[in-house]
Amino acid sequence: MNLDRAYENTAFIPDGSSFPARWNAQAEAFRISHSGLSRLDRPYGAGARQKYDLFLPDGPVQGTLIFVHGGYWKAFDKSTWSHLASGAVARGWAVVMPSYTLCPEARIAEIGAEIASVITQIAETSKGPLVLTGHSAGGHLVARAAAGLLPASVMHRIRRVVPISPVADLEPLMHTSMNEILRVDADEALRESPVALAKPDVPVTVWVGGAERPAFIEQAAKLARVWDCGLEIADGRHHFDVIDALDRNGKLLNFLLA
Repeated sequence: MNLDRAYENTAFIPDGSSFPARWNAQAEAFRISHSGLSRLDRPYGAGARQKYDLFLPDGPVQGTLIFVHGGYWKAFDKSTWSHLASGAVARGWAVVMPSYTLCPEARIAEIGAEIASVITQIAETSKGPLVLTGHSAGGHLVARAAAGLLPASVMHRIRRVVPISPVADLEPLMHTSMNEILRVDADEALRESPVALAKPDVPVTVWVGGAERPAFIEQAAKLARVWDCGLEIADGRHHFDVIDALDRNGKLLNFLLA
């Protein structure tokens, strides 16, 4: 069984291949416009990609939103998504966007540990509530971090966790060609899939686009069902534009910062 088609997004989104260039241009424009309140490439570990960008509001900080990017754990970095911080900083929140070591240099379990590390460091150096969110592979990573990788002192700070279009069950990826890079085996699928882990003791809502590939809707619904948590299906949104609602008045951002 080959599930490449089930987990392919670009080919099923109108003009899907244009999105990365668009994101990069928007991200660069935001960094330029927000340069005085940005702290870029802060290290959280010794690895070349173990760095995060911090975007600050112009005024008192209401809390910190941590956004973890996607790309099937094998693509992109923090610099592609900077513009997604604009809505939160306009509303008084600091935004942290980490990069992480990519597969195949790291296994997914190791990437999860990196994300748990940066979340813990941010908790130790910030005040106010924390909100965790991430898109696609990033949705998996924030769910996994909350499900047993974070100390109690950090969990007490978390107001909510919102995995966006998460890959919450890794087992199907074993049957895709991308697994040549990811190297997921049965043991890792069991240990690192949020659907196989106990729900964290913090509010969780799973967010997914209503126009996404069926596999992603099924993944989101399965996590919501297993964790007995909220599920929000954004009408008409596909895998690449579901994150657009992170803008200043977007429904997703309103929910995250509520």
